[in-house]
Amino acid sequence: MTYDIEVRDRLEVDAKEIIARYPRRRSALLPLLHLMQSEEGYVSPNGIELAAELLDITTAEVAAVATFYTMYKRRPNGEYSVGVCTNTLCAVMGGDQIFSTLKEHLGIGHDETTDDGRVTLEHLECNAACDYAPVMMVNWEFFDNQTPESAVGLVDDLRAGREVRPTRGAGLCSFKQVSRVLAGFHDGRADEGPAAGPATLAGLEIHREQSSAGRRRRTTEDSSDTDRAAAPSDGPDPRQGQSAHDAPAQTAESDPANTAAPTGDEDGTA
Repeated sequence: MTYDIEVRDRLEVDAKEIIARYPRRRSALLPLLHLMQSEEGYVSPNGIELAAELLDITTAEVAAVATFYTMYKRRPNGEYSVGVCTNTLCAVMGGDQIFSTLKEHLGIGHDETTDDGRVTLEHLECNAACDYAPVMMVNWEFFDNQTPESAVGLVDDLRAGREVRPTRGAGLCSFKQVSRVLAGFHDGRADEGPAAGPATLAGLEIHREQSSAGRRRRTTEDSSDTDRAAAPSDGPDPRQGQSAHDAPAQTAESDPANTAAPTGDEDGTA
């Protein structure tokens, strides 16, 4: 079975646009797989065959890539891909408990889909959002600082068709739609919503405060140095000459094993 003529023609137009971005056709494979996924909600045998034909490579080469990356699904995915980060920090902050709660609540396990086709549940590796742990993602949009209770409410809203807003970033779209975006066909929503929150910016603010304090301290020290240089000197600058580890001259003179350095020529004459 292959794509209908209408579907194939439409995919070929988009595929040619993707391929034209690269100096070598083969380099277009990853976005092309996203394009195929946007059609059926997964990378089907039809998609693999068409991608291989358009890139002039074998279906085995396409399948090897499609089965390597977890972002490509090999069977129909739900309308919403709900991922729970279970890497170390999110796990200890409650990610494992959230995943277990959702498994029981939805009656499905990792990479399985609810009977209504609305939600696919999966473990996620780190999404570099540890400052908001535990984190969930729905179609790659962030839902921060989750709890088992909030996670259950989230999937219930998704299944009921109620509006759900991510913590950061653009509003939700379907798994097929986000696959098309990942193929490089922007939907004009990239700048929606906040990109970073207070937790993300905390380190930057600390850096700015420390840098500012350091500049003020250096300015004060430079001013003090200028004042000392302008003031009349009553004796040698204690910061010059000997280091903090040098013995005082009088101590060295009184110690036969560590005599004071000569004050004149090497023969002791002035």
